[in-house]
Amino acid sequence: MAGLIYEIFTSSSLLSLGLYHTICTTRNYLKSPQSYGAKPYHPLPLHHSHHRLKHLQLYLIIVCLLISLVHQILTASDPDPLVKGRTPVHLFASLQSALVLFLFLFLSLSLLLSESTSLLPFPSDLFFALVASLFYLHYSVSSSAASVQTSDLQAKCDTLSGRISALASFLCVALACNSRLFVADVALGGALCLQGLWELQTGLSLYVEAFIPEGCHKLLDVVKGVEGSTKCDLEESKLRAMAILDLLFLVHVFFVFVIVMVTHAAIAKTVPIRRLGSYEALPNAAASDANNHIQMKALAGTQA
Repeated sequence: MAGLIYEIFTSSSLLSLGLYHTICTTRNYLKSPQSYGAKPYHPLPLHHSHHRLKHLQLYLIIVCLLISLVHQILTASDPDPLVKGRTPVHLFASLQSALVLFLFLFLSLSLLLSESTSLLPFPSDLFFALVASLFYLHYSVSSSAASVQTSDLQAKCDTLSGRISALASFLCVALACNSRLFVADVALGGALCLQGLWELQTGLSLYVEAFIPEGCHKLLDVVKGVEGSTKCDLEESKLRAMAILDLLFLVHVFFVFVIVMVTHAAIAKTVPIRRLGSYEALPNAAASDANNHIQMKALAGTQA
């Protein structure tokens, strides 16, 4: 039960962060496409009297990372005989995840210090470069964790989660090189939403009986849900479960596409957009030619 609660907490945090990032990014771009630039984070548009709440997003990110870090440290101390290599492997794998979370926490604190004071100037391109390295590190840790799992379902979930982190790392590299890439910035918000949805799917597929694929089951001798506690006995059942997880992953990708498109459409109706194009100058040019033609005819008539 604790594992499911943690997955739901992680899912809601990432989904909220990704949706907020997508909304703010789309709004900033539609308001001024010419001066658009990707931002490390988007402060709340509050009055100066509430300047402390302006950094509410960073405060919430720091709190969520602290909770996740404490959870990983406590998980590392639990004996887990279901992982290959028994407790030492489980301990080191959990500590690797805790270290990645600590690095994200340290980066968030540095960004807060940079935004609230002048002690630590933090350019946006450097921030995106560091975030890219942390996402890639998370991808590496997830791939390593998947290789030591005895549960094929857990390994598959870790592998797909790592691929999302690899995509986020690539997008952050693109933004570090060119902060005006609106598509990459929106895609980064979509990747966070996808990671949040997949964390929820991971919790449901591993810990809730109704969502565990047919032919797989939770081990009866495990009191609480731990990594590797969901197993598939037959090879056919395992392959079927892998195919179901791949299908569910594509369904979540479709949901993210819908979220991004609906968000863009909704914001486009509330933000005034000026569409500038060469075709708008044609009526003026035609009117000018007509006036010149009339003047030439009048001049010709006068001379005659």
